[in-house]
Amino acid sequence: MFVDTATIKIKAGDGGNGAVSFHREKYVAAGGPDGGDGGRGGNVIFLVDTNLSTLADFRYKRKYTAQNGENGRAGRSSGKSAPDLIIRVPRGTLIRDTETGRLLADLSDDQPVIIAKGGKGGWGNIHFATPTRQVPRFAKPGTPGEELE
Repeated sequence: MFVDTATIKIKAGDGGNGAVSFHREKYVAAGGPDGGDGGRGGNVIFLVDTNLSTLADFRYKRKYTAQNGENGRAGRSSGKSAPDLIIRVPRGTLIRDTETGRLLADLSDDQPVIIAKGGKGGWGNIHFATPTRQVPRFAKPGTPGEELE
């Protein structure tokens, strides 16, 4: 069965949250902030596959979601960035946004195209320490990833 149109939902991964943490050591009374940054969320990438000739696979799986970035941890440890989600499509595929009808990509060559960008990771509390505010008890959350249909 030849299928030439398909509607799918894609969502890029959210960025990880920054950590609120403080350095603790035996003989150090106030070690200061040491919360790490959150990791980047995964992008959704479309790639041309010459072995495919139809969009029949998209009839059965309609939702594609990239992984979220890992949250920051104590000890100035940043969270892991999520891997990108690669969706393989046949050559000559046109990708359109259903809300606006705008053409997002024309996949006629072998270059991968990022359709939905992943969210950025949030900052840990180490970034908010200043000489006047030495104990920041907050961190920045990660930004959400893009979502398209």
